[in-house]
Parts: sequence; structure tokens; C-alpha cells
Amino acid sequence: MGAVPLQVTMNARPYLHGPEAEALTEALQAGQYGHSAIVDRFEQAIADYLGVPDMVAVASGTAALQLALTTAGVAPGHEVIVPSQTFCASIHAILATGAHPRFVEINPDTLCTDAANVRDALTPKTRAIVPVLYGGRAVDLSTLHDELTRQRITIVEDAAHAFGSHCKDTFVGARPGVLTCFSFGPIKNLTCGTGGGIIPRTPPEAQELRTLRALGIVQSQTQRAATTSYTVQEFGLRATMSALNAAIGLAQLEHFEKVAAKRQELWRTYADGLHALDGVRLVDVDIDHTVPFNCVIHLTDRDRVFAALRASGLGVGVHYPPNHHQPAFKHWHRPLPVTERSARQLMSLPFHPSMNRDDVQYVLSALARSLATETP
Repeated sequence: MGAVPLQVTMNARPYLHGPEAEALTEALQAGQYGHSAIVDRFEQAIADYLGVPDMVAVASGTAALQLALTTAGVAPGHEVIVPSQTFCASIHAILATGAHPRFVEINPDTLCTDAANVRDALTPKTRAIVPVLYGGRAVDLSTLHDELTRQRITIVEDAAHAFGSHCKDTFVGARPGVLTCFSFGPIKNLTCGTGGGIIPRTPPEAQELRTLRALGIVQSQTQRAATTSYTVQEFGLRATMSALNAAIGLAQLEHFEKVAAKRQELWRTYADGLHALDGVRLVDVDIDHTVPFNCVIHLTDRDRVFAALRASGLGVGVHYPPNHHQPAFKHWHRPLPVTERSARQLMSLPFHPSMNRDDVQYVLSALARSLATETP
């Protein structure tokens, strides 16, 4: 089939529209690289896009999770329910609060947890639930609302994959009673280069998050510049978003609808082609409501096919090895047979907005050839 197209040699990559370079140059020339009015504008722009009162920008998606959990009162002695099928950052954010993860099963069709699995995992120590919106698909735990409210358990969404997705007709991040955390990392649906954001539930919670992200200092950057002192009220982190990253995010947001449509188009093209391949099952992202972050399949002969496609130059990947088997988290291991069986079959296909339909067809053809090759 000739040379491998460059776009499919990468599993994912950032997508730039062009204005990001000019926006970054302007921010550099402004000379204030920490929190600045550019960050304030980015926060307001994201809030306006989602139709919510506020968004608190932070240094990363991991920082967003840690700060949101801290604001929700998660502390040493508590447990946080979280699927094992996620990137390890979700677990480190929990451990950073002093709490412990309680790993929970997933639905193998979606790689997300659900209300039934969460209910089965609840214990008297549960203080928060971190549903991971794998691939961008929303997780609806509304049937547990009354039970969680009675037990003072907070839902802190790990929506690192899910900016722009919907739960039914409501944007992820706009549902009441849920603390939502986004990542604006290099390969996310909307990138700031690096960064994250939290959608607070109330104005006091927004203020608490802003204090926590700024080393526990109560006064804003502008207020501190105009006084001779400031007040460190509580524990905090250096987790503010740089003005440079916010400038990139603002430029990205202006073109987000284009990226969202392209991601949905690519996913549907994959879905159409995968129907014809035996032994392959596509992970369902509910594409009509989702801006997909990736395109993931199950296949029984995963390791052989993975090795063959990598050897041919295709950027396939595995997202992610389950965390309850990781040495760092072995203390909290629980048997999770559904997760374990699914994890042995997962493979991520090249997927990013730089690709086109021809690139997808190239990947599908290579996958079909590999599947047709008998195991030695």
C-alpha cells in the first residue's frame, strides 16, 4: 500500500488552527505570564460556552481533580470510588488528598462505570465518586442522587476526555450538583498546551477553589498588587493556569465547533468500516451526544494485532492498563473480572482531527490484513 501516511503513525496529536501562535506571541509580549486578565477571559469564555456561571482554570486536569476533591471535603480516612479503567492521574489525585481509591467495575461496552456498579461499591467511608467519562461519553448517576445526598457523597467528574460532550441535552459540566473537572492538555478536545478547569457548584465553592489554586492566598493577583500585604488563609497549591496557556485556549475555543464535528465524523467513519470486520467490537461513546476523544476497539487477539500494526508503522495504543494491577496502587487491589477481561482486549486506533477519511480507510485496511493473518 506504499508509504504509511504520516497522520496514522501517531495515535493522537495536538490540532492547531493557526491563530494560536499570534495569541501566544501577544501574551508573551504582555509580559505577565502567571495569572492575568487573559486567564480571567478564558474562564469566562468557557463558562459562557457551557452556559454555566463560572469556571476555575488550573494548571492541569490532575490538579483540577485534586482541588475539586479537596473542596468537596475529601480527606485522610475517606474512600473515593473510581474505575480502575482510567489513566493513573485519576488515582494520584485521590491519593494527594490523603484519601484512598476504591476501585469499581465498568460496563465493558462503554468502559465507563454506572449507577449499579457505584451502588455496589459504596461503603461507610465513601466521601466522593469519580466517574471517568472515558472517550468523552457522559456518565449519568442521577438515579443515585437522593442516596448520595443523604450520605454527603459528592460526584467529582473526571471529564478529561469530555469537553463539548452532552448528557442527554445538557453539556457535561452544566448539570447541577456535580463538580466537573476538564483537562486542556496537549491532545485533548480543546488544548491550552497544558491546563485544566473546574466547574464549581456554587459561588463560595468557586472562591474556595481559587484560593486553593493560589497557595491559599485569599486576595486575587490584582488585589495583591495594590496592597502592602496579603493573607494566606489555608493550605493551597501553586496550580494557577499560565496566561500563555489561556491565550492558546481562547484561540482554540473560537474554532471548537469545527474540531467537534471533525471528531464525530472520523469516529463515524471508523464505526462504518469496523462493522465489516469479524472479531472486532467498537467501544460505544454515544456519538450523537459525544465529542469523542479516542476510538477504541476490543479484539481477542489484541497483543498479536497490536504488535503487527506497530511494526507496520501505525500509531495504535492501549488506554489504559488497569490501575488496580499497578504496583503503586496494589494496597487497594480488588478483584475486577469485567475490567480485567476487557483490558486484555483493548486497543486504541489512530484518532485526531488532522486525519481524514482516507487515513481512516488506511487504518481499517491494515487492521483487516492483520486480522486475516494467522497466528504463527
